[in-house]
Amino acid sequence: MPRTPAAESTEKGTKSSAEIAAATADTATATTGAPTPRRRQARGERRISQLLSAAAGVFCRTGYAAASTNAIAREAGVSPGTLYQYFPNKEAIAMELGGQLLQRANEMHGQAFHPENLKRPLPELLDAVLDPVIAFNCENPAFWALMHGTGVPGIAQEHEELHAGLLTRIDAVLRDFCPQAAPHELAHTSNMILGIFKASLDLILAHEGDERAAYTAELKTVLLRYLEPMITTTPAH
Repeated sequence: MPRTPAAESTEKGTKSSAEIAAATADTATATTGAPTPRRRQARGERRISQLLSAAAGVFCRTGYAAASTNAIAREAGVSPGTLYQYFPNKEAIAMELGGQLLQRANEMHGQAFHPENLKRPLPELLDAVLDPVIAFNCENPAFWALMHGTGVPGIAQEHEELHAGLLTRIDAVLRDFCPQAAPHELAHTSNMILGIFKASLDLILAHEGDERAAYTAELKTVLLRYLEPMITTTPAH
């Protein structure tokens, strides 16, 4: 009897959404003995996207710990049995959703810390770096919900790598603005900047409209006043 994609995922670990959709199509092919049309795989990919979107909403409202596969299935408008065709458990859903969001976050950080942005004066640099990072988190609140407090080992490890990568980027920017600072001073400052940002992001995400804009402006003011006394040079344009 052919194994379902859920059983294969349990045995071999969490698969990507593309692999799950392909496995679903392959299972159907093995069962019917006929070639599976491309549209069947596309339908599987759409179903996975639907489930991940529903999971994002549930994780944001209830938190990861309180979320359940039944709640996710209900949010997606499907039966629990349909959900289990694609994901064996809640952790697998979180891993897939978190992996997709982490990839997009890394791409966004690369754009925010583009070399051209880092040549700007400090106030403009803060706008160029912070605006896309804040916008990403506001557009993807599930990212914040998953990165903090899920307890999923894979997500925790990838979040630590993302955190370390951000510290490295910030440290590199500071070296250009503060070339005479000692390495340990830059490390302390980088950690403070990231800590201030994360604390402020909680406030930013908790508000909308003018209030959100006001807290964003306050964050930039805090960082500007913190960093200005340290700056000894401005990177050449």
